[in-house]
Amino acid sequence: MIRRNLRHLRVFLAVADLGSLTQASAACNISQPAATQAIKKLEAAAGGLLFQRASQGVFLTERGALLAERVRRAFARLDPALSEISQRLPHVASAPQLEALAEVAEAESFTLAARRLGLAQPTVHRAVSQLEKDCDRPLLRRTPQGLVPSRACRALADAVRLAFSEFDQAMAELAVFDGREAGRIVIGALPLSRSALLPQALIGFRARYPNLPIHVVDGPYGDLLAGLRRGALDVIVGALRDPVPVADVVQEPLMQDKLAIVARPGHPLASARGLTAAALAAQSWVVPREGSPTRVQFDAFFAGAQVPAPASVIESGSILLMREVLNRTDFLGCISDAQARVECDAGLLTRLEIAADWAARPIGLTYRADWMPTRAQAHMLELLRDGAREQQAMPRSGQTPG
Repeated sequence: MIRRNLRHLRVFLAVADLGSLTQASAACNISQPAATQAIKKLEAAAGGLLFQRASQGVFLTERGALLAERVRRAFARLDPALSEISQRLPHVASAPQLEALAEVAEAESFTLAARRLGLAQPTVHRAVSQLEKDCDRPLLRRTPQGLVPSRACRALADAVRLAFSEFDQAMAELAVFDGREAGRIVIGALPLSRSALLPQALIGFRARYPNLPIHVVDGPYGDLLAGLRRGALDVIVGALRDPVPVADVVQEPLMQDKLAIVARPGHPLASARGLTAAALAAQSWVVPREGSPTRVQFDAFFAGAQVPAPASVIESGSILLMREVLNRTDFLGCISDAQARVECDAGLLTRLEIAADWAARPIGLTYRADWMPTRAQAHMLELLRDGAREQQAMPRSGQTPG
C-alpha cells in the first residue's frame, strides 16, 4: 500500500517537482541514497517505474504522473489540517498514527478503534499519544463517557479519511493502468434509486467489471451525506435537496420525478376517479420520514387543500415494508412515480387516480465538489445517467407513449 509511508510520498513529489534526486533529497533533509531507496520502494508498491532517468534530470513516466496527481490531492487535504494543529506534524506524522487517530475520533474509544483496525488497544493508544506528544497539545479530552475529539482533531480526522481515500483511488487507477481490476465503489442509495435506477446500472457495471467490489449503503439522507463528506461514500443517488445542504457537495440532476399514491390491488379506492385531499385524509398511510422531499410534498398536498394531514401514519423509507403493509391492509402509500411504475408493472401495487398536479422534483447524483472519480467510478456514473434518460422517456404505468 503506497499510503503506508507518507515520507516516501513526500520525497516522490519533491523529485517530481524538482526533477532531481539531489535537490529533492536536500529539500526533504535526507541523503540522496535514502531518496533513491524511497523511490525504489514506492515503485515496487506502484507496480513499475515512476521516473525516467536522463542526463537532464528525472521525469515522471505516465504511471508516475497518474500517481502524482492523486498524491498532490491527498496532501492538499491532509497538510492544512496537520499544520492547523502544529507546524511539525506534516513532517513527523505517520500513516499508522493518523489512521489510528481517525478511528479513535470516530469511535470515541481506544478499544472500539483498535477492534475496527484489527490492532491491540495499546498499539492504538501509543500511536495517538505520540501524535499528541509531537504537537504538544491534547487532541482528545478524556471524560467518564468516553473520548471527546477537539475541533481541530475532528477536522484532521476528516482530512485523513479523504486523503487516504485519494491514496486508495491512486492504487485503483494504477491497477487499471496495468490491466487489472482494483478499488471499489460505495454508493449511498436513497429509496427511489434502489428500485428505479440502481439495479440496471449495477447489472451493466458488473458486465464490464466482473470482480470490482460494489457496496450499496442504505440509510437516512443525513447519514449518507455525512458519509459522503468524509469519504466513506463515493456518490449518493436519489432525490436532490433544495437548497444544496452544504457548500462542499455538488448535486447533478438526472431526471424529474413526481409522486404517486398506491394501494394494494383490489383496494376499495382502486376504481375511484379524481380522489381529493379530503377523501384521502381519513385513510391510513405508509409514508417516508419527515423532512424527506417526498414527505414534504405529501404534507403540502393536504396543506394546500386546507385539509388536516392524515393522523394514522407509519413512517418508513422502505418500499418492501410499505408494500407488505399495503398488501395486508387498506393502507395507502406515497412513493415516487418511478418506484410506483416498478411496483405496478409487476402487479404488486396499483396506482390511485388523484386530483392533484404534483410538482416535479429533481432526482440525481450528489458527490463531493472536488471528487475525481476513477475510470470505473466514472463508468458507473455514466450508466446511472443513461438509466435516468431511459426512465424519463418511459410512460407512467398504465399509459402508452404519446
